Amino acid sequence: MPKQSTNMSGLICLTTESIWFDKNRYDEAEKRFYEGVNGPATQQQQVITGVQQAKGRQQKRRHRNSSSHAGDQELVSRMKSLELENQTLHKVVVEMRATLQKLESRVAVLEKSPTPAAIPAAKVAPVKQEKVINGDDDDIDLFGSDEEDEEAERIKQERLEAYAAKKAKKPALIAKSSILLDVKPWDDETDMAKLEECVRSVQMDGLLWGASKLVPVGYGIKKLQISCVVEDDKVGTDILEEEITKFEDYIQSVDVAAFNKI
Repeated sequence: MPKQSTNMSGLICLTTESIWFDKNRYDEAEKRFYEGVNGPATQQQQVITGVQQAKGRQQKRRHRNSSSHAGDQELVSRMKSLELENQTLHKVVVEMRATLQKLESRVAVLEKSPTPAAIPAAKVAPVKQEKVINGDDDDIDLFGSDEEDEEAERIKQERLEAYAAKKAKKPALIAKSSILLDVKPWDDETDMAKLEECVRSVQMDGLLWGASKLVPVGYGIKKLQISCVVEDDKVGTDILEEEITKFEDYIQSVDVAAFNKI
């Protein structure tokens, strides 16, 4: 029973299959049908068919010839470019050969020339001897006189003196500093105008007072901020503070707020 069901399923598959197994047989039958209706192909039709085939072959041959001609032209252009490149390379090779020959000739000349070690040392000129005037051996000066050395020493001394005089005339650079001082009073009842007058009354060589202003400190108290320029070699901050604090009735302390070299 299972074998029969298998055969049935195979037949069902064949009925639904779209493959045309007998196509050759049906094509042959169709050909015979149309030959029977129209009759066999005439000789004229065969000639036309042969002519068409010949034309097709000629067109293919022409196409082949044209493509081969284009290929020949491309080949010719490439050959020309290669020839030009070959000529350029030939020129470069010729130039390099000429340069190499020049270098070889120069090396040969250098090899033939004597080395510095082979060059003999220059002969030392003999010291000229003074002629004997009085026939006395004591008058012979083998090494020349000292007049030239004395003249050179004199010229050197004159140049040194001139340089020293020129340097003495040039003004020396004076080192200076800019100082900003904070001068504090005892209380808010201190006369600040009198305090500034006392500070400016301090005079020294190398001291120059500048601008000043009153800066609030707190609780109604103000301090005097005053600037000055001093020469470092003549005036120091310690001496300046000591001179200012001598006015004990008005000044409590002096502090350096800023110090800059000029």
